[in-house]
Amino acid sequence: MDLDAVKEHSALHAKPSGLVLQYGTAGFRTKAEHLDHVMFRMGLLAVLRSKQTKSTIGIMVTASHNPEEDNGVKLVDPLGEMLAPSWEEHATCLANAEEQDMPRVLLDISVKAAVSLQQDAFVVIGRDTRPSSEKLSQSVIDGVTVLKGQFHDYGLLTTPQLHYMVYCRNTGGQYGKATLEGYYEKLSKAFMELTKQASCSGDENRSLKVDCANGIGALKLREMEHYIAQGLSVQLFNDGTKGKLNHLCGADFVKSHQKPPHGMEMKSNERCCSFDGDADRIVYYYLDVDGHFHLIDGDKIATLISSFLKELLLEIGESLNIGVVQTAYANGSSTRYLEEVMKVPVYCTKTGVKHLHHKAQEFDIGVYFEANGHGTVLFSKAAETKIKQLARELEDKKRKAAKMLENVIDLINQTAGDAVSDMLVIEAVLILKGLTVQQWDALYRDLPNRQLKVKVADRQVISTTDAERQVVTPPGLQEAINDLVKKYKLSRAFVRPSGTEDIVRVYAEADSQENADSLAHAVSLAVFQLAGGVGEAPQLGL
Repeated sequence: MDLDAVKEHSALHAKPSGLVLQYGTAGFRTKAEHLDHVMFRMGLLAVLRSKQTKSTIGIMVTASHNPEEDNGVKLVDPLGEMLAPSWEEHATCLANAEEQDMPRVLLDISVKAAVSLQQDAFVVIGRDTRPSSEKLSQSVIDGVTVLKGQFHDYGLLTTPQLHYMVYCRNTGGQYGKATLEGYYEKLSKAFMELTKQASCSGDENRSLKVDCANGIGALKLREMEHYIAQGLSVQLFNDGTKGKLNHLCGADFVKSHQKPPHGMEMKSNERCCSFDGDADRIVYYYLDVDGHFHLIDGDKIATLISSFLKELLLEIGESLNIGVVQTAYANGSSTRYLEEVMKVPVYCTKTGVKHLHHKAQEFDIGVYFEANGHGTVLFSKAAETKIKQLARELEDKKRKAAKMLENVIDLINQTAGDAVSDMLVIEAVLILKGLTVQQWDALYRDLPNRQLKVKVADRQVISTTDAERQVVTPPGLQEAINDLVKKYKLSRAFVRPSGTEDIVRVYAEADSQENADSLAHAVSLAVFQLAGGVGEAPQLGL
C-alpha cells in the first residue's frame, strides 16, 4: 500500500478540522459541502473491503429522502446487503481521522481486518440525481484508484439497483445480469408472467399514478416503462423536470404529513403511490369520494404481500415457514389481523432496517416492511430450490400456485427495499386477488395513534428490552406506563430514546384519536417526571 500516494491524494480532499460524522444504517449523511474527504476515504475503504472479501463491493452516493442540499454515501457488501457492523466502525474511524493520522488509520484497519493487500479489488459505484452527486462520486473514484482498485461507474442508479448489481456480480450472474437492462428484463418478465395467471384482470388498462419525489426513481421508471406497458401504465409526477428533490413530495413527506404530495392531480378512488428520493421506499394512498385522504403504509403492504404468499403456500400444501417482522411502531391492528385472521406469525425487533432484515433471514420466507414503506421479502436458498422444484413437478392448480411463488422470487429485489420492485409485486397481487385500493385499505382499520417527543437532559437514562417495548430504566417508568395503558381500550404505549439526540420518543395507540392523544400525553408527562425532562412539561395538544 503506497501511503505516500494516499497522503498526497488525500491532501486534495482535505478533511475540515473538527468535523465528526457517524456511519449508521444509512451510511454517512450531512451537507454535501462537508463530504468530499469522506467520499475519497470511502473509496479507499471499499478497496480494503473488496480485498478482504475477495468480492465486488458497492458504493452508493445518495442521501435518500433528505433535502437536496444534503448528500451521503454507503457501502454495499458482497450479497447486496448493508455493510458489516465491524466495518461500520472502520468507516467511522477513517472518516474522522485528522489529515496527518489518516494513512496510519488506514493501515491499522488493514491489519485489524487481516486484509491481503496483494489481492485484487473491484468496486462498483452509483449515484442519485443531486447536483452534488457527480463531483462526489469522482472523489470516490479517486480513492479507489489511488489504492490500485478496479472500478465500474454505473452513473445514475437507484440505491436498490446498485445493491442488485453487486449481488449479480458476486453470484456469477445467477441472480441476474449486472446491467440496467438485466434488471428491467428480470423484473418485467416476472411481473408479466405473474399477472398472466389472473383469471380475469377486471381492469384491462391498469394505470397507476407515481410521485417520484423529483428523484432518480423518475429516470429509471421512465426507462422501464416500455418493459411493463402491456401490464401496467404508469403516470409520473414530480419527475425532476421542475421542483426540488424531496421538497413537498416523496414517500417521507406523504407518510409524515398524511397528505398527498404537491404536484399530483388526484381524482377519487385512483391508486397513487410515492417513492422517496433514491427509490428504496414506497407508500400508497387514495382519496375517497368525500375527498378524504387514505394512506396505505408499510404495515398494509406487508399484510397484503404476506397474506398472498400464505394463500399460495396453503394451495400447494407446502409447510415452508413464513414470518412477518415488524417493529414496535407497527399498528396493533396489523399485528392482530396477521396473527388472528391470516394465521401468519409476527415477530418484533428493534427499530432499524438492519434488525428487521437480520430477523427475516431466519424464516423460509421472511417479510418485513417498516411503516415508512421500506422493506422486502426474503426467500431462503432452501425455500427457493423447493419452490422451483414444485413448479416443475406439481399439477394443475398446485402447479400454478408454485409457479406464482417462483415469479414472486424473481420479481422481488431480495437485496434491499426497492420501490420499483415492491410496486410491481403490489400491483400483481392486487390484480391476482381482484382487489381495488379501497378493498385493500379495508382489510383492517388502523388504530388511532400518536407519536410525541420529550426533551431530556440525557437520553441514556432510558434503557429498554423486549424489542424496545418495555422500559428497564429509570425505575418506576414502566409501571407508570402500565397503569396508564389500563385506562384505555385496545391501547398500548412504549417509549424509546432517540439514537442521535437527547429526546425520548413516545408512541401510543387506543380505540379513539382522543384516547390515543390523551394516553400519549400522560406517558410523556411520566417520562418528563421520571427520566429528567428539560424545559416546559408536555402540554396536551402540543
